Parts: sequence; structure tokens; C-alpha cells
Amino acid sequence: MAPNSTAPPGVTHAPPLPAVPPQPGPVSLPEPPQPRRTAFAEGADRLRRAATTEPGRLRIIGALLAALVVAFGAVTAWQMTDRAAAADDVLTSSQPLSSDAADIYRSLADANTAASSGFLAGGQETAASRDRYEKDIRTAAEKLVNAAANSDPDSPSAATITRLNRLLPEYKGLVERARTYNRQGFPVGGAYLRYANEKMQKEMLPAAEDLYTKENQRLRDDYADATPYPWPAIALGIVALAALAWAMRRNYVRTNRVLNHGLVAATTAATVVLLWLTAGHTLARSNLDDSYDHGVRSLNVLHDARIASLKARGNENLTLVARGAETTKVGGETFDAYDHDFGRDMDTLAKGLAQAGRLADDDSGERPVTAAVGNMTEWKKRHAAAREQDENGNYQQALDMVIGAKGATGECFDSVDENLATALAHEEAEFKQAAGDGRDALTGLPMGAAVLAVLGAAGAVLGIGRRLSEYR
Repeated sequence: MAPNSTAPPGVTHAPPLPAVPPQPGPVSLPEPPQPRRTAFAEGADRLRRAATTEPGRLRIIGALLAALVVAFGAVTAWQMTDRAAAADDVLTSSQPLSSDAADIYRSLADANTAASSGFLAGGQETAASRDRYEKDIRTAAEKLVNAAANSDPDSPSAATITRLNRLLPEYKGLVERARTYNRQGFPVGGAYLRYANEKMQKEMLPAAEDLYTKENQRLRDDYADATPYPWPAIALGIVALAALAWAMRRNYVRTNRVLNHGLVAATTAATVVLLWLTAGHTLARSNLDDSYDHGVRSLNVLHDARIASLKARGNENLTLVARGAETTKVGGETFDAYDHDFGRDMDTLAKGLAQAGRLADDDSGERPVTAAVGNMTEWKKRHAAAREQDENGNYQQALDMVIGAKGATGECFDSVDENLATALAHEEAEFKQAAGDGRDALTGLPMGAAVLAVLGAAGAVLGIGRRLSEYR
């Protein structure tokens, strides 16, 4: 049976096509994230946008002016604080410690001289000679304690002070043994005294001289910190004033107004700080230089001269103590070692007194130096006469001419020492006056510069703010 179909005969139907599934549309990819801008870049953009408008320009100018004035004040305060501290150290720390070091050397040398004088006197040693020795030992000990308290624990000076503190009782013990044996009439007493002198000359005095040298270097370092010109502060002050002058001229050109009260106040404050800085430091530097040239240099020369006189006196005494036991050869000739050293010490004294006379800048400083020169000349004459008596075998007469009560070389030594002490006191007073004036010239400058800088910056901001208010 034919299939039921409505199609005409002879026509075949094609099979139906399968259904096409729905195709997805085009996929939209997400846009890559924009890189995050830095705060600096955003700030730069805002600054560029602000610079295109007058209010923005004014804000930038105000900020820069205030920053310049504050920076000027801060650098001035910082540099002047350092210089004021160094100037104060010169007056109250390093120079007194340098003088203490010189006093340590002088006290040790004088104690050695007093010990030899007492030994020569034997059983007739005077109470004054003994007291002088004890006083010198106490002075040296006290100055060492003071130096130790004011030195850094790990510094080379501290090591030198420790060494001197160890050697001082050793030296004193040797001197006491020499005195004990000398009173008993034993010749070994002279050997002990020579040993004590050797310890003093070869160990203690070189250590004291090293301490003196170190403290002098510390003093020079403080001067080097206090006197240089504060060029960074001066340069910033000039830049700040130039910027303020430009801002006032710009204000005048754009508004035809001659003055802006805020900018005038800022300029005045900066000018006062710059003038105060320049004048104050110049005055301080001048006084500090004067304190060094007419104070420290003279003090150093006088200290050296006084030490030379003490060493000469000690060697003069030891010439009689040793009585030819110590000799030295110079140019093929043999000399008494202590008498040879005496001659060298007197040459050093003569050169020191000549230099001290040249450095003295007034009669009060020159007079004691001139007197010391006369005392030294007489000392040489009396010493030559005493040496002649000793070489001729007149020991007792030579001894009387050295340590006698009248007409002895000891009188000349005492006069030299007294006149040098007078000259030192005068130069010390001159130093303190000049160094004190130098320090006082910087008083208030760091704080004053900081306060005026803040006021100047405030004036600049207010002056620019006055102009900004006209745009509101």
C-alpha cells in the first residue's frame, strides 16, 4: 500500500537539516587597568596647573620665600651655636686645661729643683725649701686630678695622666730615700737623688710635656671651630634677601603699589639677621684672634721660658751633687753632664725671653720680661764664678755661691721665676678679657636668628596672603 503522502507523484522530499545551536556573540575583553599615578606626579600636575593662574603663582612664591627665610635662620642658628660653644670652650675649658698641663710640668720641674737644693743643704735644709718641694708635689697631684676629670677616659691624655699618677709616688719615694741617707752621711744618697732626677728628666717631664702638647692641640682645635666664617649662612641670607627684593619688585610692577607690609617686614627681619651674623661673628673672630696672638702665644712662650729656668736651676744644683760623676762628650771634649745641660737650658731661656719681649704689646707685659733678662744675665755671671771655685777645689765656697743666703745664684733664679710669674699673670688676664669679649659677641645670636627668621617667614606669608585676598 502506498504511503500516505500529499506530495505529487515522482517528487522525493529531502531530509530536514539539523537545528544550528545559537552562536555566542563577540567577547569584549576588559580594559587593562591604568597605572596608578604617584603622589609626586599628581603634585607636579597640580603645581603646573596652579602656576598658570596668578593666585597659584602667589601661593608658590609665598611658600618659597617662607622656606628661604626659615632655612636662613636655621642654618644661622646651627652654625652660630657651634661657634659659640667652641668660643666658650676656649675660655672655660681648653685654655685652662692647657695652663694646668703647663703647671703640672712646672711643678714637677720645680719639685726636682727644690729636692736637689735641699739635698745640697744636707742637715741644714730650710723649712722654706722643704715646704716648696711639698707644695710643688701637691700642686702637681691636684692638677693631675683636675686634668683627669676633664679628659675623655679613652683619650691619649688620659693614658698620660695615669702614667704620671703612677710615677709621682715612685719619684717621691726616691727623693725621701736620698734625703734619709744624706742626713746619715752615706754617699749612696747622691746616687738615689741622681736616680730620682733621671726618672724625672727621662720619664715624668717628657710625659708632662706630651700632656701639655696634647692640650695645646685641643686648644687650637677649639679656635679652629670658633673662628671660620659661616659662609653657608651668609650665602643663604643673600639669596633670601634677593628673593624678597624680587618679590617686592614683582608686586610693584603688577599692582603699582610701592610697599607690601608683610614683605617689608620679612626683608627687615632677614636684613637684621644677616647684619647681626656678619658683625657679631667678625667681632668675635677679631677678639678670639687677639686672644690667641696676644694671649695664648705669649703664655706658651712664657711657660716654656719658665720651665727652662727651672730645669737650668735643677741642673746647676745637680752639678754640685754629682761632682763630676756624670760626664758627656761633645766634639771630642768631655764635660760635666749637668753643667752642659745647664748651658743648653740657659740658651733656651734666653731665646724664650727674647721672643716674649717681642710678643709683649704693652709696658705691663714687657716690664717683667725685661727684668727677667737682667736677672738671667746676672745668673750666668754668678754661675760662672761658682763653677770656677768648684773646678779649683773650693767646693764649699762654690756651694755657698749656689745655695747661699746672699749673693748666690739662687737669688737670680728666684727673681727670674717671680718675674715670669708676673708676666704670665698679665698675659692670662689679657687672654681672658679678649676671649671673653669674643664669646660675648655671639651671645643671643643663635636664638635671635631663629626668632627673627620665624617672624620673617610669617611676614612673607602674610604679605602674599594680602595679595591673595584681592582675588576672592
